[in-house]
Amino acid sequence: MGIGRGRPQKEIDKEQFEKLCEIQCNQDEICAFFDVTDKTLTRWCKQTYKMGFAETFRIKRKSGFISLRHAQYQALKEGNPTMLVWLGKQWLGQSEKPSADVAEPEISDEIEALLAELDEE
Repeated sequence: MGIGRGRPQKEIDKEQFEKLCEIQCNQDEICAFFDVTDKTLTRWCKQTYKMGFAETFRIKRKSGFISLRHAQYQALKEGNPTMLVWLGKQWLGQSEKPSADVAEPEISDEIEALLAELDEE
């Protein structure tokens, strides 16, 4: 057997890689963190997880979503008004836009009827 040639193999820490995926770092950021190319990262993912980077990232980032959802829910339970509004919009379909259920002419007619009643009193 011959002597290995080329650069020494870069070390990619599996636990650190998964943490970077959890906090939604993209491929360029992860490559920069480990000082590797995208080809090296993809090769490492195939060796480590038996799938390429994109599929590995799609799976590993989900635990970050769970952590974020948990933090949002904690803020909600603590009464954070911004989180209450935001989650109301996201989860319950609420909005800040006024409902346009009543047409303008109907409102005008109702106002005039109320004013007429006040004049009679």
